[in-house]
Amino acid sequence: MKGFLTTFKHDHWVMPYLRRYRKLLVLVLFLGFMTFFCGGALMFNSGYLISRAATHPYNILMIYVPIVLARAFGIGRPAFRYAERLTSHNWVLRIVSDFRKRLYQAVEKQAVAIRQTHQTGDVLSILADDIDHIENLYLRTVFPLVIGWLLYLFVVVGIGYFNWAFGLLMLILLGVIVIVMPLVSVAANGRREFQARQVQRQFYTQLTDAVLGLGDWLISGRRQAFLQQQEQPIDRIATLRRADHHFQWWRNFAIQFVFGAAVVLIVWWAGVTFTHNQAEANWVAAFGLALFPAVEPFADMSQGVSEWPVYQDSIRRVNSLDEVTPEQPVVQTTIGPLTDLTLDHVRFTYSGAKREVLSDLSLTLHPGEKLALLGPSGTGKSTLLKLILGDEQPNSGRVTLNGVSIDQLQAQRAQLFGVLDQQPYLFNTTVMNNVRLGNLQATDDDVRAAVKAVELDELISRLPDGYNTQVQEAGSRFSGGERQRLSLARILLQDAPIIILDEPTVSLDPITEQHLLDTVFKVLHDKTIIWVTHHLAGINHVDQVRFIEHGQFDMQGSPQDLYQNNARFRALYDLDRGH
Repeated sequence: MKGFLTTFKHDHWVMPYLRRYRKLLVLVLFLGFMTFFCGGALMFNSGYLISRAATHPYNILMIYVPIVLARAFGIGRPAFRYAERLTSHNWVLRIVSDFRKRLYQAVEKQAVAIRQTHQTGDVLSILADDIDHIENLYLRTVFPLVIGWLLYLFVVVGIGYFNWAFGLLMLILLGVIVIVMPLVSVAANGRREFQARQVQRQFYTQLTDAVLGLGDWLISGRRQAFLQQQEQPIDRIATLRRADHHFQWWRNFAIQFVFGAAVVLIVWWAGVTFTHNQAEANWVAAFGLALFPAVEPFADMSQGVSEWPVYQDSIRRVNSLDEVTPEQPVVQTTIGPLTDLTLDHVRFTYSGAKREVLSDLSLTLHPGEKLALLGPSGTGKSTLLKLILGDEQPNSGRVTLNGVSIDQLQAQRAQLFGVLDQQPYLFNTTVMNNVRLGNLQATDDDVRAAVKAVELDELISRLPDGYNTQVQEAGSRFSGGERQRLSLARILLQDAPIIILDEPTVSLDPITEQHLLDTVFKVLHDKTIIWVTHHLAGINHVDQVRFIEHGQFDMQGSPQDLYQNNARFRALYDLDRGH
C-alpha cells in the first residue's frame, strides 16, 4: 500500500465524508460481518446437526435447538446480505452526490484557472471516471477489507479460546490470505492495473478524437496510420489484461490452497480435541465446515487492494482541483474598429505533454478576410482556435487584435467573436427566444430579419405557433441543417466582427452541407471568418487556405493558386469532389 498515508495526509475529499457518515459506515460493516457470520454459523450448526442426527437421538427434542438455529441462520444470511447491499449503496450514493455537487462548484468557481492547468478531457475524466473510482474504493476495497479483517480476528480469537497455540497457527496461516496476499497483489499487479486504466483512458480520448476527424485522415491519405494508431493501445491493453488474468489465476489458486490447508488443519485439530466421547465427536464436522463461507470475503480482499493505485490516482486528481489557484485578474482593454487579427510566432504545448502542439505559427487576417484551416486530427486546429479565443495562452509569441493581446480582451469576447460549431445548442424554449440569445436587445423584427436571412422564414411560418413554437431540448424538433441555420441567425444578431466556424457541417449530408455553406458565406460576407473543416467542400468561398500538419503550416495560399500549383491540393480537391 505504497503512498497510502501520504495520499490521505492532505486529503479533503475522502476522509471528511468517512467521518460525516461514520454511523452509517459502522452499520454497513456490521451488516457485512453478520452476513458472513450467519453463513459460518449456518455451516457450523449444520455440521453439528448432521453428526448429531446420525447417532439416532431417541427424541427429536434433542436436536430441536440446532434445527431452529439452522432456520434462523439460513434466513439471517440473505437478510443481512440484502440489508448490507441496500445500506452500503445508500452510503456510497450519499457521498457520490456530495462529490458531484462539490466538483461542479469547484469547476464553476475556478473555470479559468482549471482551464489553464487541465485539458477538457482531463476535467471530464475527473467529473466521471474519478468519482466512479472513489465509489469503487468503498464498495470494492474498504468494505471487503474491513469485513475480512473482522472475520479473520473472529476466527482466530474463537479458535484461540479453545487452544491458544492452534489459534496462533491459524493467525499465521490465515494471515497469508488476508495480509500477505493483498500486499503481494498491490505490489505485483497494482501497477499493471493502473497502467491498463491509463492506457484505456488515453485510448478513449484518442479514439474519440480520431473518429470525429475521420475525414481528415482519409483526405490526407493516412488511412494506414489511422489504423495503426488504434491498434497500438489495443495491443497494449490486451497484453496487460492477459498478465493480470494470469496473475489472478495463480493468486486465487494460492489462496484456495492455503485455505484448504487451514480447513484440513482445523478438522485435524477438532478430531484431536473433541473425540474423547461420542457427544464431543459431533463438533468435529461443525468446526470443519464453519470456515468455508469465509473464503469469499478473504479472496475479495486481494482483488480490492490490487486496484488501489487506480483509486490513489483518482484521489490525488480530485484533490488537485482544489489546489488550483485562480489566476490574477487581467486588466481589460478596449479597442476601436477591428483592423487585423495576428498570430506572431506562436508556440504552444499542453502542460505535462512532451510534444509541441503548435510550432512557430504566424498569421495575419485583415477585416473581412476568409480563412480555411485544414489538417488531420491532432495537428493543432482546435488548439489554434483556443488561442485565438483566449481559452489558452501561448507558451511564446502573441495573439493580438489591433495589436492588443487577446487575453486583455476577454470582457469583450462576446462582442468580438461569434462561434458556430458542430453541435450548437438550442434551448427548450421558443424559436424567438433561441435566436434572440445572440442579442437580448434585439426586437422581434430583428429576429425575423435574421431568420429570413438564413432562409428559415418559410419553415418557421409553417410551424403551429410560428416563432412561438417550442424547439424542444437541444433543438430536437429540427434537423441538423435547420439547427445550424437557427444558430447562424443567432450569430447574425450578435454581429461580432470575427466568426469561428468549427466544422459546422460535419454531421450533414453533402447537399445540405453545400446549401448551408453557401448561406453562411453569403450572410457573413462582411465578417472575418476562420473556418476549420475536414474536407474541401465549399473551399472556393475563402481567400486563404492553410493546412496544419505537425504543428506547422504545411500548405498555404488561395484555393485557386493551390489548385494550379500544388499537386497534393489538386489531388485532394478532386478526390473530395469525386473525380
